[in-house]
Amino acid sequence: MTTRIDLGEFSADVVKKDIRNIHLSVHPPNGKVRISAPMRMDLGTIRVFAITKLAWIKQQQKKLRSQERETPRDYIDRESHYLWGRRYLIEIIEKNASPLVELKHKRMRLQIRPGASELAKQTVLHDWYRAQVKQAAAPLIAKWERLMHVKVSGILVRRMKTKWGSCSPDLATIRLNLELARKPPDCLEYVLVHEMAHLLERTHNRRFVACMDKFMPKWRFHRDELNRLPVSHQDWTY
Repeated sequence: MTTRIDLGEFSADVVKKDIRNIHLSVHPPNGKVRISAPMRMDLGTIRVFAITKLAWIKQQQKKLRSQERETPRDYIDRESHYLWGRRYLIEIIEKNASPLVELKHKRMRLQIRPGASELAKQTVLHDWYRAQVKQAAAPLIAKWERLMHVKVSGILVRRMKTKWGSCSPDLATIRLNLELARKPPDCLEYVLVHEMAHLLERTHNRRFVACMDKFMPKWRFHRDELNRLPVSHQDWTY
């Protein structure tokens, strides 16, 4: 059940869950504030916590308003699509055969059955992006497992509305946003290291920052690069 609390200039939706720590997030496109809190925590304590984070909330909302947005995709010929930061013009090929995506020079060929809907085209392309992320992530995970002395038990690539990635430390599993396939390769590696660092430290505290500084000294540069890139209304920032 969701409860709304008033924070003066704006309100926040509070959802109580069976979790240990309180989590605050700001969602695109309009900067909606959401708080996930432990079941035992009362609304007064949650409200005080939120008030202490007002400056951060305003900063994130300002970023959302100023960040460049991509135009909606219609999946038509010569429309721009991206893979690992490189621009391709899509070419729609209608054929009575299994759907597929392939790259030819600067073109992204999307083979689809005749009369396929926009949703069908999007699904095929998203499945292809998902496979690209999985393929690229596998050697990176192996590399950073050795360097960080951690073990990832599983990886899931999916469309994520508010995050580039997430980690479940208890299960040692990582989720990645399939949209990372459209960003430069360094962005995927940064997100992976960020999530793998949560296997060493669950929260974004000083120990977590120290881990990032140790293993990826230029992580702030990669974070800022990712957050500067145009995003869809479902993408979020770190």
